[in-house]
Amino acid sequence: MSPKSSSAMPSVMFAMLKNCWMCLAILLSLTLPVMAEDVPQPVRMGCGNMTFDTVPGWGLRPSGDSALGSTHGAVVVDRAGNVYTSAQKGVVVFSPEGVVIHSYLGKDYSDIHDMEIRDEEGTEYIYGARNNNAEGIKFNISGGKIVLKLGLPEEAGLNNEGFSPTAITVAPNGDIFLSNGYASNHIFKYDKTGKYLLHFGAKGDGLKEFNVAHGMTLDTRYDPPRLLIADRNHAPKGRLLHYDLNGEFIAEVVTGLGLPTSVAVQGDYVSVPDLQGRVVILDKNNTIISVLGHNPDPAQGTNYSIPQEQWIEGVFSGTHGSYWDNDGNLYVQDWNVSGRIMKLVRVP
Repeated sequence: MSPKSSSAMPSVMFAMLKNCWMCLAILLSLTLPVMAEDVPQPVRMGCGNMTFDTVPGWGLRPSGDSALGSTHGAVVVDRAGNVYTSAQKGVVVFSPEGVVIHSYLGKDYSDIHDMEIRDEEGTEYIYGARNNNAEGIKFNISGGKIVLKLGLPEEAGLNNEGFSPTAITVAPNGDIFLSNGYASNHIFKYDKTGKYLLHFGAKGDGLKEFNVAHGMTLDTRYDPPRLLIADRNHAPKGRLLHYDLNGEFIAEVVTGLGLPTSVAVQGDYVSVPDLQGRVVILDKNNTIISVLGHNPDPAQGTNYSIPQEQWIEGVFSGTHGSYWDNDGNLYVQDWNVSGRIMKLVRVP
């Protein structure tokens, strides 16, 4: 090799290396956007002061799998901000960051269709409606001790009507309301010890009848508070109703809601999951002021069988339960074969 050839080698190698780095840079520039697309990004939804961002991956295990399994239940939040959601297997408790911190599993806690949480003299209790187990329950969130069970009261004279409770709520004085929404559609009132007091309602599409009294809560936007009831399958459209705490009809609150499954109140606002794949927000005038997560695909709305690999960030399928935390964030559960719960962060 001549001296001239030897001296030219470094410059040739430098040029080759430079070309390699350029190729690598081009390859990365083409690859990174694709990789970014594989990571779900927050989705903004709603409008005005009811605008929210989703939190991708909230509630999933480190492996990326759902921690819940099949869900057909509810969500509540305790005073510490921990999130309780009911699934077929029981109740799973998440930190506000979405990490599983506790659970109540097994036959005593399975298939809770609706929940309310209540602070009673410094102790927090969850009240649950168990449709598949034909009972209402009350348990202490510290340890899970069940302190009360509610069945179909013989005194009501409805023993042949069946009992499949779908919703539960509690009055300020401790009286308990339990909706028999998957059976007779009567709503039963018990005192705080579980003694039967009265029942009201009947199945049908009349003004004062229920066609699947599916959800219920105490509407604290009013003084005195009222029962707010989600009449899911009322024809021609799902609706919300007000009753007083003695079981007397007050008014039809709003109609045209699709298939409203439950109701949760914070301040002047109500969140109403619609099984067709959205959550609507009402103000104190019961006007819809925001719609969250609308699913444009009729084949996916009210569809329990959407597996986790087909979930789409910001798109719901069988919206079933919701609850507010103290910061105005929303937690939403889908009726879903894989078990889906989502956190929606309120945008300031």
